[in-house]
Amino acid sequence: MSKEESTGTGVVLEASRREKLRKIEELGYDPWGQRFDGHETTANIRSRQSEIQADPNDPNAQTGPKVRAAGRIILQRKKGKLLFLDLWDWSGKIQILIGANQVGEKNWELAQCFDLGDIVGVDGELRTTRTGELSIFAENLFFLSKSIETPPAKFHGLTDPELRSRLRYMDLVHTDGVLERMLNRTKIVHSIRQTLAEERFVEVEGPTLHAIAGGAAARPFITHHNALGIDLYLRIALELHLKRLMVGGIERVYEMGRVVRNEGIDQTHNPEFTMLELYQAYGDYRSMMEITEKIITGAIRATGQELTIPWNGKEINFTPPFARKTYFELFQEHTGVDPMNEIALFDYARSIHLDPDGKHSDVVRGEIFETQVEDALVGPVFVMDYPASLCPLTKRKKGNPAIAERFELFVHGMEVANAYTELNDPDLQEQLFRQQLAGQKAEDSMSKMDHDFIRALRHGMPPAGGLGLGIDRLVMILTNTTSIREVILFPLLRPEQ
Repeated sequence: MSKEESTGTGVVLEASRREKLRKIEELGYDPWGQRFDGHETTANIRSRQSEIQADPNDPNAQTGPKVRAAGRIILQRKKGKLLFLDLWDWSGKIQILIGANQVGEKNWELAQCFDLGDIVGVDGELRTTRTGELSIFAENLFFLSKSIETPPAKFHGLTDPELRSRLRYMDLVHTDGVLERMLNRTKIVHSIRQTLAEERFVEVEGPTLHAIAGGAAARPFITHHNALGIDLYLRIALELHLKRLMVGGIERVYEMGRVVRNEGIDQTHNPEFTMLELYQAYGDYRSMMEITEKIITGAIRATGQELTIPWNGKEINFTPPFARKTYFELFQEHTGVDPMNEIALFDYARSIHLDPDGKHSDVVRGEIFETQVEDALVGPVFVMDYPASLCPLTKRKKGNPAIAERFELFVHGMEVANAYTELNDPDLQEQLFRQQLAGQKAEDSMSKMDHDFIRALRHGMPPAGGLGLGIDRLVMILTNTTSIREVILFPLLRPEQ
């Protein structure tokens, strides 16, 4: 069908729906509905099947409980004086059987105005049909909202990934598993809050507009405040304000919220995403391993799964404790190169088409690790003890200042969490900031010194462990999803043409 034919068909279908809308009004109904109390979810109604009783005097007759349902029509078929509907709500679907003789003339006229996508209510008796289909045998009908747009065809409607993201409201209704996945996301988020509450963490809300973009190496979005006449940055991280609160005495603090980074889009990156950051006074990065395991195992159980879960055709065993391996042992294991042998390191970099010339050996190691090691990590595995030069906000290992007390949690090549023993020495922090700022472009983050944060550290921040965990990536793994767009309700898209 050509675009012109499709448009013409759409106009005809819309006209038909608008004519039915007019007819609904003529029958005395509000086509946009009214309050509708007392209805049950379809799942709850289905659970009441055991209440159906056979008539002892008539083996073909039944009596069942009176029920009330509301939802969207996703399928309808007519057989003479009978109309069968599939009514869908967020718990599932159930069949509605409407008989002309059973509902009366006015209700039957109303039923002739039903279209796919309409939202209706029904009172009736729960029984099974002769074919054994659990159904609500309608006694009274209610019109709750008209669908002017024609929904996608049942079997070949929403298949294009971008169209599904753009029409998420229809994707939730018509694509199997989408609503369940999004509801599981809410269970995961709720579980994380429960776990942190049990561990005595306090949830706070930090600012989303920052005068200085800090806490991560990422390019920010810039906006302008007219009244103050200043440029501001949408936050790229939650870290520095949470640490200020630790200085202020909130010893276990976290925020779960949106951060935005002016960067690319791929299977695991969206410019706007949800981050959990937490800080525990008097802890370290090992404390963060323990809380990470509790967060993840609690979230798995909240979705009704065991600790071994399916993902992308594989299985992941999240039974704690998770594996713990150092950055340097994993480097040698996966490359065969001694990471401390600079000549061998640079030669290996060239052999895999990386240019090491003029770079610090830690930077070269980091590039090799990212390209050759990370994708090979099955996990869950805590990668521990990174080169200190790559971690300016991290406390150095006692007795070995070249090593930072940091871990990243990897699962099948995807970084899910990042944690530090936090640096609380204000003089060293300022020195490392200055080193990091050297040569940075003005549009990049960390292009300005956050003097107020340094001042806060000078008032004394307790030794602490800190954790950042990507909620979207965690949801991807726990719902067996390979694209971040599939776990974000409204991912960023190009403007519709």
